[in-house]
Amino acid sequence: MSNIDELQRRITAAIDRIANGISNAGGKTSSENQVMAAALDDEKLANAQLTERVRNLKSRYDSTLLDIQKKTDAADERVSVLDLELQRMRKSNDQLRQSNSDLRKANEEGVGEPDLINKSMLAEIESLRAARAADVAEANIILGALTPLLDQVDNVQEEGSDA
Repeated sequence: MSNIDELQRRITAAIDRIANGISNAGGKTSSENQVMAAALDDEKLANAQLTERVRNLKSRYDSTLLDIQKKTDAADERVSVLDLELQRMRKSNDQLRQSNSDLRKANEEGVGEPDLINKSMLAEIESLRAARAADVAEANIILGALTPLLDQVDNVQEEGSDA
């Protein structure tokens, strides 16, 4: 029984201490509460601003990444066109070499074959076409690389004239 009385006394004392703590916490002056509320509001505002900044940065990052991806895809396409044209030119040059070799052999044997001459001329024409197409593809790659740079120069000049 004495244990029960002792436990009851201790529980009562603990409840009294809790009640005093609650009343003391609530006993802060209203100016302290206002200062704390203002500080809390400031922190909430700063947090909202930081969240908005992060959202804007992510949006700009995504936009920049998309632009880079588009430019990379366009450059890859131009390079693949150039590669195809170079392969075509190599094939045409190989045909031209073979036709010229056959023509030389025919001339060495004293046999002038018009068919070999025609094949040689056709191979040469195809070689010239392939070389021109490769040159055009290469020029397109150069233009594709220079165009963004020229646009940046124009933008800088426009901004300088606006100021």
